[in-house]
Amino acid sequence: MPATSPAEPRLDLDEFLCFAIHSTAQAIGRANKPMLDHLGLTYPQYLVMVVLWAEDDQTVGQIGEKLFLESNTLTPLLKRLQAAGYIERSRCTEDERQVRIRLTDGGRALRERACAFKPEWVERAFGEDREAAEALRQQIVALRNRLLSSQG
Repeated sequence: MPATSPAEPRLDLDEFLCFAIHSTAQAIGRANKPMLDHLGLTYPQYLVMVVLWAEDDQTVGQIGEKLFLESNTLTPLLKRLQAAGYIERSRCTEDERQVRIRLTDGGRALRERACAFKPEWVERAFGEDREAAEALRQQIVALRNRLLSSQG
């Protein structure tokens, strides 16, 4: 009678939840590309602008917390946004280790252009079922929050 060996773990990409989320994020990025191209922004730059449009005059650290990004990732993005004329960066007078980010007039004007665009992929994916889209968003945020809280 041959010895039975434990089944080898199966590594099937199509069964990975993390890959399903990653590949969906990539597809959403491609779907958002026409809007982003029109604005002249990358997706991370757009997210920075959305954070600043919601609340201007923040530190790099505050922006990083909201976007789950480290300052060494944000700094090059912020430099490009400054070169484009959308933000100003300045050292905080109370604590020179901190850099404050403020919108320029050009950055505020860009918000008006951004508001004119609604991602068409949401309509294609969900149609009139906004409740399904909101339920999915809530599930994804809950998953993220559980993962973050389990990391200590």
